[in-house]
Amino acid sequence: MSISQVEYNSIKEKSVSGRYVVNGQVLDFMEKNRDSLSIKTIGKSVQGREIKSIQLGSGSQKILMWSQMHGNESTTTKAVLDFVNFLNKESSSALQIFNSCTLLIIPILNPDGAEAYTRINANEIDLNRDAQNRSQPESVVLRNVFDSFQPDYCFNLHDQRTIFNVGRTPMPATVSFLAPAHDPERSISKTRGVSMQLIVAMNKLLQEKIPGQVGRYDDGFNANCVGDSFQMQNVPTILFESGHYPEDYGREKTREYIFYSLYEAVSTIAQNNIDAFQQKDYFDIPENGKLFFDVLVKNAQILNSELVNGDSIGVLYKEVLSDNKISFVPRIEQKGCLDGYFGHKTYDCLNEDDLKELRQQSFYQLVKA
Repeated sequence: MSISQVEYNSIKEKSVSGRYVVNGQVLDFMEKNRDSLSIKTIGKSVQGREIKSIQLGSGSQKILMWSQMHGNESTTTKAVLDFVNFLNKESSSALQIFNSCTLLIIPILNPDGAEAYTRINANEIDLNRDAQNRSQPESVVLRNVFDSFQPDYCFNLHDQRTIFNVGRTPMPATVSFLAPAHDPERSISKTRGVSMQLIVAMNKLLQEKIPGQVGRYDDGFNANCVGDSFQMQNVPTILFESGHYPEDYGREKTREYIFYSLYEAVSTIAQNNIDAFQQKDYFDIPENGKLFFDVLVKNAQILNSELVNGDSIGVLYKEVLSDNKISFVPRIEQKGCLDGYFGHKTYDCLNEDDLKELRQQSFYQLVKA
């Protein structure tokens, strides 16, 4: 049974929204729900912030999921809180999950990076490249939880940039998945195959909601990446990547689709229904391309004398933290022949209406310079 948008809106955690999600918000959420959640402090960050986990359910299938390993990747954290709310409503489907699964959730693994809105931790280390050395306290926390909990499945929850499209199409990769490799040959072990089947289940649901907007992330092997490392331990691991939905820079719509994905994956496990999905269908999901700009200005020679006829300007937004909010600051990424690229917003300077609208935008002087 799938969840409707009306049902989703009833469990969406309204206290947390936008791109800037920090430890304090998650701790407030936990405090508000402390009577219904099993909450544990599992360690501290470099700067001494508490890293906490939430445990739910009592079933034999153990699922570990963690979010904001990269501090500026917060969409999945919001979706995780929504998922906890859904489980706490104790519907028949939630009760089935409770009875079949035990979930251990780390909403924010890198609270220092979340506070500073950076990918890295306070020691300027990318935790997703620290799986083998485990040089950072946050990496040690995650591995200790993995070793003690001994999960049957791992969900590694992330965000990806707005540059990603699906295959070579003009569709944004709103959600992307990966069954991480466990060896340099990227062979398909039994557990990696299970990861693929679960992704097929999620993709089937998402194609009904956002057709053509699901991509497959690059599966190049790196033993220092946590997903690859856990796959090497013969635990089916899935990488979730939250991407762009049209006009959704706050990623509130993407959050909803990540929630549906979590629900579908966990429900498939709870129903012991993984074998209903074919591993081979995983490869029908197009690989991510990198063909999007936030703004694409076509025939920009009208604005810039350095350009020749047909040249374009590609603009990307830089996410900047200011006054506890994220601003999207435009910068020119590329100029010249950009045939084959797409824009989340496109202006053609040969079109009078487009040119008039472009002149009203804050970045007009930037592209005109």
